[in-house]
Amino acid sequence: MTGTLAIPAALTAADRCDRCGAAAAVRAVLPKGGELLFCAHHAREHSARLEELAASLYRAEN
Repeated sequence: MTGTLAIPAALTAADRCDRCGAAAAVRAVLPKGGELLFCAHHAREHSARLEELAASLYRAEN
C-alpha cells in the first residue's frame, strides 16, 4: 500500500478555534496524527510551538 497525502477539507463556518471558540482560520495537522483548529490570534500565539512540532498549517481561504 502506498501512502498518499490528502489535503484537509476547507475550513467552514462550523469550524471553531480549539482555544476560544472563535471562527477557525488555521488547521494545524500534526505529524504524529491529529489536528488542531485555531483562530488567527491563537495561530499567531502558538506558531513557534507548531513550527517546532513540524505541523502542517492550512489557512482558511477568504
